[in-house]
Amino acid sequence: MNKLFLLFALFLASSLFAQKEKPQNYRRFDERTIHFGFMLGFNSANFAAFPVINAYEQYGLKSLLAKSQPGGQVGIVSSLKLGTPVIRLRLLPTLSFQERILQYTFQNPDPTKDQDVFSEERINSTNIDVPLMFQFRTLRYNNFAAYALLGGQYTIDLQSQQDASQNFIDPFIKIKKNDYFGQVGGGVEFFAPYFKFGIELKYSRGLTNAFIQDLTPVSKPIDRLYNSTWWVSFIFEG
Repeated sequence: MNKLFLLFALFLASSLFAQKEKPQNYRRFDERTIHFGFMLGFNSANFAAFPVINAYEQYGLKSLLAKSQPGGQVGIVSSLKLGTPVIRLRLLPTLSFQERILQYTFQNPDPTKDQDVFSEERINSTNIDVPLMFQFRTLRYNNFAAYALLGGQYTIDLQSQQDASQNFIDPFIKIKKNDYFGQVGGGVEFFAPYFKFGIELKYSRGLTNAFIQDLTPVSKPIDRLYNSTWWVSFIFEG
């Protein structure tokens, strides 16, 4: 993801310095108070995973790693100008699909064998995300502008098994249905004759522990799980 951020920064810089002065498209965009549009994109979801302090002594856990997986999202954009074209309040209800993997490494219970025991758990989510962001935009340079984002997000996991009966023969990880996030990001905008196209990169980090401890073999070694997501979005506003 660091490479993705570097490529995004290089793209932003090259777009800015490559432009020559030219007639502006969609001149009346900044005159309107409210704008609507839609968003398509992809994401990379993960956990910040924390095992219990004595996980090795109690459960033989040597490591607990969270592995990100690709996902996608689609959303509706509502943008409100706050008195000046460079500051906007943006609401972007989104339907997103995410997957994360928890990888366990246990000490082999057979003392005659040195090889560790590996296992993994996949956690899938279908989310309704409601981010509310402040957008701080530069003044237009020809048909180009850049912006920064700061705000928060409320998420409902429609696929959460928070209240499901646990199957101890084939146990699964339980994640809370509701979560709250802090969110930062940035993007670039290109003005066409009749619409605006944007490319955006955001990072979300959960503010609360999303993990539900229900004393199964896969959950006992875990203390806390915090959701985190990188988002790449393509936004069209008219």
